[in-house]
Amino acid sequence: MALNSTNRKDSTLTVRVACAVLFCTFSYCWLYYFQSDLLALLQHVLSNGQTHYSRMVGALLITALLQLLALIVAAVVRLYRRTHALCYLPSVLLLTILSDVGASFASHPSFGHWLWTAPLVLVVWGAAVWLSRQLMPFGTSRVAAGIFSRRMWINMLIMALMFLSVALLSETGAVFHYRMHAETALLQNQPDEALRVGSRSHETDVHLTMLRAHALYRQGLLGERLFQYPVKGSGADLLPLQDSRSRLLLLPADSVWYHLGVRPAHPMTFSRFMASARALHADSLFVRNKSLADYQLCALLVDRKLDAFAALLPAYYAIDDALPRHYKEALILYTHQRRTPVVVYHDAVLDEDWDDLQQLEHSTDGRNDRKLKVLDKYQGTYWYYYFYGS
Repeated sequence: MALNSTNRKDSTLTVRVACAVLFCTFSYCWLYYFQSDLLALLQHVLSNGQTHYSRMVGALLITALLQLLALIVAAVVRLYRRTHALCYLPSVLLLTILSDVGASFASHPSFGHWLWTAPLVLVVWGAAVWLSRQLMPFGTSRVAAGIFSRRMWINMLIMALMFLSVALLSETGAVFHYRMHAETALLQNQPDEALRVGSRSHETDVHLTMLRAHALYRQGLLGERLFQYPVKGSGADLLPLQDSRSRLLLLPADSVWYHLGVRPAHPMTFSRFMASARALHADSLFVRNKSLADYQLCALLVDRKLDAFAALLPAYYAIDDALPRHYKEALILYTHQRRTPVVVYHDAVLDEDWDDLQQLEHSTDGRNDRKLKVLDKYQGTYWYYYFYGS
């Protein structure tokens, strides 16, 4: 009899330890590797920008508090056998709520549907706990101990289902995660990291395009590499201005204007901002570092306004082989498409690539088939964006 009692105690302890280790591991990894940028936004909004989120400290602290809550719940409800994992549901619920932070949270801080969903979940959980308590005396007295016992795997299944619910109910949109990670990287003055995140994905939005443009600008590569990434939106969206759809959530707008060397005195449109900057600096700022000029030139390329681009480009760049890559591609396209171009540019390699592109398109029927073949060979060029981009 004493041996059987000891066996049950050992099995119960093993289950409790296994659940604790599994939960802490999942919570820390989830917070540290996947949700840190969203939690940075959450803390930024709730503190009104007065504090900053620490990735490691935040993951450790939140995990410790959630584990403490689970221990308190376990002490109250006393589920130590086949359904001990249910003690972790309140902690898992809080973890899910913390992970469900979207873009709208910045302008309207609210946990929305969780205000009524969370109480409902807790009511259902309370009923499940009560039922489990009623069934505890009917459990078998012959309990196998260790990680291969039925008791262990029932608890592990419950934990797995709760972890799955976290993944399904949290904010897991790839583009939004890319966007927040890019803002965090730029806030830490890491433009390389801002450009790395999501670089292999074809998904983007106007906000991520704006952040990548700013990261490239910081590196002096805006005209060289902008169209190597998927571009969405209009040229005005390259800066967070009045007529732009792009917005910043974590990175202060002043950081963008600081690096540009000029800031809008009041809300204004993209074209007005560029005109005011040119008038204010008498074009000297444009000619000296070309940063604002690159923004305007790239905005024209995004809008596919080749005539305006060709007319403006000679004011800031010599038309030679030192031009940024996308400017050369745009000029090749412009030269071949216009009967009387105001700027004529030729490059032996690019002209040959252009001819190959024309042959590829003419030899392929169906726009989707052409797009796939052009994508395979010309992805990352301005030509691909011009003909097949958003």
